[in-house]
Order: sequence, then structure tokens, then C-alpha cells
Amino acid sequence: MRSQRLVDLLALAALALLGLSAYLTWVSVDPGNGRPGVDFSGYTITKAPVTLALAGVVAIVVTKLAGTTLRRILGGLVTLLGVGAIGVALGVRPGDAELSRLRPELSDVVADHVTQSLGPAPWFALAGGLALATAGLVTVLTAHRWRRATARYERDPAATPADQWKAIDAGEDPTL
Repeated sequence: MRSQRLVDLLALAALALLGLSAYLTWVSVDPGNGRPGVDFSGYTITKAPVTLALAGVVAIVVTKLAGTTLRRILGGLVTLLGVGAIGVALGVRPGDAELSRLRPELSDVVADHVTQSLGPAPWFALAGGLALATAGLVTVLTAHRWRRATARYERDPAATPADQWKAIDAGEDPTL
């Protein structure tokens, strides 16, 4: 599989996984005493994974139009965005104070005992961050082998204008 296609697939997978983590349950909270439990989606807890995924996909799209040096710089940036998403997935665990700020019924005054359990969203965010970081690394390592965006439409620099006219007279397209 060509490295450009691999980077595209990894970026799309990262966007899907990080976007999905925004809608899945990040933390489930049980306030106790028969009160109904509260589920917090990833987007309620943190907006960072979706933002990092969108920034990464935009950077990958820009690499299609860039030269080798800029591709490597953007690949490094995408790698850092992926590492940031991994850090968010591993590090964002809201405490009782943060949860009670989001939902006042979970405060210590109202609830006797609050029990937290993690949902599946951090795992999706972790997988998406790994995919984004891998896409960035592949970009950095293989940027010199990617086709340029305009290479298809450039003419042969060795051909003289007279050779191009002869090709046109023969019914050939000298730009291919």
C-alpha cells in the first residue's frame, strides 16, 4: 500500500475514533441512595479529542499540496497532535468537584456517596490518538517519496518547444 494512502486511511480512522469518543460515555456516575445515575459523554468532559482530530485531518489535507520539507513539518505537527490526543485519553479523569460543577445533583451536599466508572470513550480516544500519531510518523518518514500535486501536469523540462510542436503535429499531447 502506498504511504500516501496509508496516511489518508489512518487520518480518517483517527477522525472517526476521536469523533466517536465525543459521543460515547466517558464517565458514568452513581450518586447513590436510589438516585438515577448520570452519564457524561466525551464532549461534555473535554472537547480536545475532536479538536485535535480535525486539526490533524486539515494538516494531512494540506500535505497533499505541499513540498517535501513542509510535508515533514506538517507530519511532525500531526504526530504531536496524536500524542496530545493520547495524553488527553490517558489523563483526563474528572474529579468529584468537576462533576458536581457540571451536574449540581452530584455535589457532596446532595449525594451521600458518588461512585465513578469509566466508559468506553477514553479507549476510542486512545486508539484515535495512536492512529493520528502513526499517520504523522509515516508522513515524516516517507514524505520524500510522495508525488507532487502538480507533477502530472508538468511537461518534460528536457523537451524543447520545437519537440513539443512536433509532438502536437504527430497527434500526441506533450503534457502527458
